[in-house]
Amino acid sequence: MVASSSSKQSAAATASSSKSKKAASAKAGIVGGAARSTAGEQDDDVVLKHSKPFGQEGSDDDEDIDIADDTFQTAASMEEDDDLMIGESSVSATAPTPAATSSTPASSSGSKPSFAPLSASAASSLTAVAKGQLRKIPIPPHRLTPLKNDWHKIYTPLVEMASLQVRMNVARKTVELKSSRYTTEQGMLQKGADFVKAFALGFEADDAIALLRMDDLFIDTFEIKDVKTLQGDNLSRAIGRIAGKDGRTRFAIENASRTRLVIADTKIHILGNFGNIKIARDAVVALIRGSPPGKVYANLKTIGARQRQRA
Repeated sequence: MVASSSSKQSAAATASSSKSKKAASAKAGIVGGAARSTAGEQDDDVVLKHSKPFGQEGSDDDEDIDIADDTFQTAASMEEDDDLMIGESSVSATAPTPAATSSTPASSSGSKPSFAPLSASAASSLTAVAKGQLRKIPIPPHRLTPLKNDWHKIYTPLVEMASLQVRMNVARKTVELKSSRYTTEQGMLQKGADFVKAFALGFEADDAIALLRMDDLFIDTFEIKDVKTLQGDNLSRAIGRIAGKDGRTRFAIENASRTRLVIADTKIHILGNFGNIKIARDAVVALIRGSPPGKVYANLKTIGARQRQRA
């Protein structure tokens, strides 16, 4: 009985000692948790103080600051180098070179360069390009007889006014024009070709010679079917309206617009300057579309009065 009571006392002592140890350990845990919480708060403060995120702060901050300073210094030095290069390029651009000063005369900055005139040999070489050129103008079969009858009216102005060489090639039914060493103007060969073409289209030699004397004359050609599709008797009536009785309508258009008009089958040829050609073409188009001649006459009369007032 004595032994059993002593064992019970020893077991109670061990249980109380274990309870005391557990309480002490619990208190220690509470104290440690508080300590850890305070340490965490201090770490949060440290994180807020540093510019880097958590886990990257430390001794590397000083190195980062040094690297940033180096980059700023290199960027500033590069900008200084660019300024120096820009200043050198501007100075080199503004400073004239000896070759440039020798080629251009001494004048104010920004003026256009002046060059010496061409020498006589260079000018003669430019004009020599036009010498010896040949133009061949075909002549329709129905204009060969008028060409032979008025040949003296054709070659005389071409030789005397244009200083061209002229030849009628009967076998090939063409008129050949060639520039000579006496030809002074560059475009005279083209004017001579236009003169012969105008005669081949049906214009009188006295009217076509104006192409040699004036520069603003042209020939406009169009067909009746370009304005309106007509066939048979309708086409014949349209041609009759343009010509008029004994050619009166054609003469009225020519006098009012100061042009020359040729009706060759279904083709209409108008000789004159740009504005007068437009007036005559509008009158012819109105007749083709079916306008009465009286209305066309009234319009031409109004236009003629305006031209006389301008003159």
